[in-house]
Amino acid sequence: MNEKLYAMPFSKLYLLYIAKANKKGRSKQEVDELISWLTGYSLNDIDKAIKNEVTVADFFNQAIDFNELSIYITGKICGVVIDDIKDPLMKKIRYLDKLIDELAKGKALSVIKRNKI
Repeated sequence: MNEKLYAMPFSKLYLLYIAKANKKGRSKQEVDELISWLTGYSLNDIDKAIKNEVTVADFFNQAIDFNELSIYITGKICGVVIDDIKDPLMKKIRYLDKLIDELAKGKALSVIKRNKI
């Protein structure tokens, strides 16, 4: 199961994030801001990864400036407790899933980005 996700183009996952956010009245710009905050990628880097069909695994593995505050992203996503995830790559993916979920639930970006810790 994980291998299928890891091999998927990040662009497909990205479109799902945008759709989820838009459905709840949130914007593509907010999704981009969260991806950038978490991974350290610039908006241009994100666009290049999407355009070049970079895999999900490569997108997260090549994020050399992964946000140190990500350790404060806790709770459940897709029925799985984030702290219980052993695979470092899957944990990074689930961190972003959780951020997008919080965005869709109406949380402020400053709260989602753990700026109040």
